[in-house]
Amino acid sequence: MLKLTRLSFFCIVVLFSCNQKKDTDKDHLVFRYNEHKNIGSLDPAFSKDLADIWATHQLFNGLVQMDNQLNVKPCIAKSWTITDSATTYTFNIRKDVYFHKHELFKQDSTRTVKASDFEYSLTRLKDDKLASPGSWVLQKVESFSAVNDSTFQIKLKQPFPAFLGLLTMKYCSVVPKEIVEHYGNDFRSHPIGTGPFEFKRWEENLKLVFRRNNNYFETDDNGEQLPYLEAIAITFLPDKQSEFLQFAQGNIDFVSGLDASYKDEVLTADGKLRELYANDVNMIRGPYLNTEYLAFFMETDVEALQYEKLRRAINMGFDRAKMMTYLRNGIGIPASGGFIPKGLPGYDDSIGFTYQPEKAKQLIAEFKSETGIQNPEVTLTTTSNYLSFCEFIQREIQKIGINVNVDVIPASSLKDAKANGQLDFFRASWIADYPDAENYLSLYYSKNFAPNGPNYTHFKNEAFDAMYEAAYLETNPELRAQLYTKMDSLVMASAPIVPMFYDEVVRFTRKEVKGLGINATNLLDLKYVKKH
Repeated sequence: MLKLTRLSFFCIVVLFSCNQKKDTDKDHLVFRYNEHKNIGSLDPAFSKDLADIWATHQLFNGLVQMDNQLNVKPCIAKSWTITDSATTYTFNIRKDVYFHKHELFKQDSTRTVKASDFEYSLTRLKDDKLASPGSWVLQKVESFSAVNDSTFQIKLKQPFPAFLGLLTMKYCSVVPKEIVEHYGNDFRSHPIGTGPFEFKRWEENLKLVFRRNNNYFETDDNGEQLPYLEAIAITFLPDKQSEFLQFAQGNIDFVSGLDASYKDEVLTADGKLRELYANDVNMIRGPYLNTEYLAFFMETDVEALQYEKLRRAINMGFDRAKMMTYLRNGIGIPASGGFIPKGLPGYDDSIGFTYQPEKAKQLIAEFKSETGIQNPEVTLTTTSNYLSFCEFIQREIQKIGINVNVDVIPASSLKDAKANGQLDFFRASWIADYPDAENYLSLYYSKNFAPNGPNYTHFKNEAFDAMYEAAYLETNPELRAQLYTKMDSLVMASAPIVPMFYDEVVRFTRKEVKGLGINATNLLDLKYVKKH
């Protein structure tokens, strides 16, 4: 693998400053990015991974959409009402939304979207034969139907305040029945949607091209039709280092995330863009709905881990801010709150643990006195990607009197083992499926014990369960957020987890890219992007 040195990066910077013009005068109308994880499907029913979500977001729309502040906004549904004690959602469908052109559409090679298209799309999502990984989003739905061409209604089994957020997911996009049934499984590579861009060409593992949808229904604040760009070109270099080189040479316009192969060359220790790049690169950063943490299995046979004092000592025994500076160049927010990440209602930075080594040592002394265990030893299981974090914590925790063994296993093995209660102490992360703190707190509801749910710690508390169920019935957002904070605080009091940090979205763009925002779900929205 090519190793980047300061000299090679300096040469790249020279390339920046020389930055020859592209051969075409229309380069400013094409947005280029690389997808190093590849794309599995362009069918929104299979948009599980971020790579697929980014691509399908350009091609498809749903009833509603999320803005960069995580507010639910109209999309194909121009308005909606919520009635029957917050169990019935009635959506009014726009009449000016057209599917992308295709020869199978009889008149004008396109047609308008009707409420019946949403009925078909959600029925398809639920179909066991399709086996969509997104079928779970309809678990709380009792029924749905097209009342007429412009009215679509969904009835829930019980109130669920986060439901509109669920509907913003790409799984819930509208698709045309005649096209899907014509292509069958090949709809994954022949997508027809309503989005700001339409599918043009896909050479798998090489290149994917979208073109502007000239019939797109959304406009900007000045009434100008979106999108501004003429095309999107996606490449598939698998190596993040090579991806950044392409970005540095001006061949792609955007890089997401901070890879270890170039982070020290681009950023200072405190997370600032180095001067070498300031004239040519913009860095955008903001909270990401991702909590990185360590977890204890509460039904473990390891006696030491059964004691709350030891778990609390581990939480107090390492400096999260120092860890973020040394290992992440300051990108990420040290987790002094609970499990709910910064950026969501319910977050409170005072309910967690801070670095208190002397207090941690005192707790360990009390633990030894009470249990007779003089040399407590625990095994922390992780993957290679997070080995540096676990080794940092290992060194710090040993200073307070706990021996920590670090066991590195493949990600697939860790996933299976934690789901089946085979790990006593392990690294994990939780990225929000939808932007509501209920999604995070579901990991501590006793009816969600893994492997039948996401409660990997097997944490159980009757007061927590009662508040969790009460939150479903609370329609006032402020009161619901207060419930979320109380639940999160209750979890942290028992210390079944060790929150390490709340992640941040980091984006690097060329200076000529304008209008690329940032949001806590790391969704890539290109309809407002311009290049100058």
